[in-house]
Amino acid sequence: MTARRIPGILPPMTQQEQLELSKIYSVCGMLPGSGLMEERPFRSPHHTISPGGLAGGGSVPKPGEVSLAHKGVLFLDELPEFKKTALEILRQPMEDKQIQLVRHLGNYTYPADFMLVAAMNPCKCGYYPDRTLCNCSKDSIKRYMGKISKPLLDRIDICVETSQVTYEDLMSAKENESSAIIRQRVMMSLERQKKRFEGTGISYNSRIPAKYMEKYCKINEKQQKFMKEIYESCQLSARGYHKILKTARTIADLEDSGEILNRHLNEAVCYRAIDTKYWE
Repeated sequence: MTARRIPGILPPMTQQEQLELSKIYSVCGMLPGSGLMEERPFRSPHHTISPGGLAGGGSVPKPGEVSLAHKGVLFLDELPEFKKTALEILRQPMEDKQIQLVRHLGNYTYPADFMLVAAMNPCKCGYYPDRTLCNCSKDSIKRYMGKISKPLLDRIDICVETSQVTYEDLMSAKENESSAIIRQRVMMSLERQKKRFEGTGISYNSRIPAKYMEKYCKINEKQQKFMKEIYESCQLSARGYHKILKTARTIADLEDSGEILNRHLNEAVCYRAIDTKYWE
């Protein structure tokens, strides 16, 4: 449910984005009656999909799911149930925002600038780490989690654990924020980023190159000491470290804060703590 709501809080597509996406759907013969893709796509392929179905291909190569999700959301439910060869395909497009196919007829490059959203259980039965309910062996849990490689995890900005919904929460009449209200905050954050990166060729915080991290994700001396401890204790890669800083920068933007504060950094670190809990 959460994944399906994400396109509703993303900014409306620009005309250029609509044209890019429409070209992809035109190649696949999937254009709507209006002839133009006006809404951000939400693609949710089943875990039995082949690597070719995800990446694209065929005797006459066509775009796959990573391209059909261009400028939208690619949702992979039950992530470890996907073939590992299929999951590893995601690494290149998540980095380069495009996918390259090499076939005997020639080389093909398709756009693949999507937001990956994935969900998974921590084991086959779904109850780990509650050992009063989980009967999975350590080896089976390790094999199950092992389908998600460290390089793929490093490319995921936010990783959170959801707790069981209580009956009281289920029956609560409390009103939550609507997607329209959340989208307003997102748009405000994007305006701040637009001004920050004006004339640089950078579009979002997530696209900040490593050489500009100190300029755009500046933290004070005390915060640097804190991040050094996190870097060493969690055995972060350079990519993982930078993702924490970029996430903290985005959290600060959503609060309309010009600086990265301690609470922004602490929250961003929490979004990586699950890596250590389950994979290490």
